[in-house]
Amino acid sequence: MFLRPVTLLTLAAAILAAFGCAKSTDDHAGHNHAAAKHEHKAPHGGTPVVLGAEVYHLELVRDPAAGRLTAYVLDGEMENFIRVKAPSFTVAVGGGAAKRTLTFRAIANSATGETVGDTSQFEAEADWLKSEGSFDATLAALEIRGTKFENVAFNFPKGNDKD
Repeated sequence: MFLRPVTLLTLAAAILAAFGCAKSTDDHAGHNHAAAKHEHKAPHGGTPVVLGAEVYHLELVRDPAAGRLTAYVLDGEMENFIRVKAPSFTVAVGGGAAKRTLTFRAIANSATGETVGDTSQFEAEADWLKSEGSFDATLAALEIRGTKFENVAFNFPKGNDKD
């Protein structure tokens, strides 16, 4: 009695499925099932600042020549831009007598249709940003889609992701 080609293929697939990854004590023929570190890549190569339990992120990008810091509001995976209604938000830099405030203003972009009050991009400018590339800061408050994030501490350029 001969088996049909379809039956042979089905039988071969079942055998491979049964034995393909059956061992539990080895590294499964070169692929390790250990959990990898959870990471997000900032789309502009900037500093990621986690908001909440990775509900959203800010990505901060410094332009030292212009003395500018650009903030992009992104989703939890840092893949999609999230438009917010805020016309601005502030970040306190340093502390004590050396405390400074950066005011990030909403940026309209005709190419994406973003407007002040409906944008994912904000910019702050300060002369000291031309020479100072590392500092501790705190986001005062920013509301994103009904959730308010307050007193979010971070370091620039390290961010605040503890993983």
